[in-house]
Amino acid sequence: MSNPVIKQPKAAKRPRFSIRARLKSFRYAWDGMREFFAWQHNAIIHAVATLVVIVLGILTKLHSMEWIFISIVTGLVWMAELFNTAIEKLCDLVSPGFNPKVKFIKDVAAAAVLVSAIIAAITGLIIFIPKLL
Repeated sequence: MSNPVIKQPKAAKRPRFSIRARLKSFRYAWDGMREFFAWQHNAIIHAVATLVVIVLGILTKLHSMEWIFISIVTGLVWMAELFNTAIEKLCDLVSPGFNPKVKFIKDVAAAAVLVSAIIAAITGLIIFIPKLL
């Protein structure tokens, strides 16, 4: 038996770095953020909660390490909500009608937001309760 010759695909040309393309990608991200705030009511809730935490942090004079923890958990909640929204929109596009498998996917994505919010709340309580007592 002879070994078949495996042809390697031609290497794709590597795109050149472009400041204009990088700036365009930021515009797409800002477009996504604007759409997120325009259509997702939970975004407003998260924004208010974030502002409350920032004001509380300033008033209680958080130390830098406390700010780091607050920033990380707050960022995780925002990321989870953004990913959840993207997953929900993709599911609606792929399967517009009711589908139990899509329901499961959406429920799990929503659960990720809930878990991140619970972790953020616990972190906030650990940091803020001693300062407020």
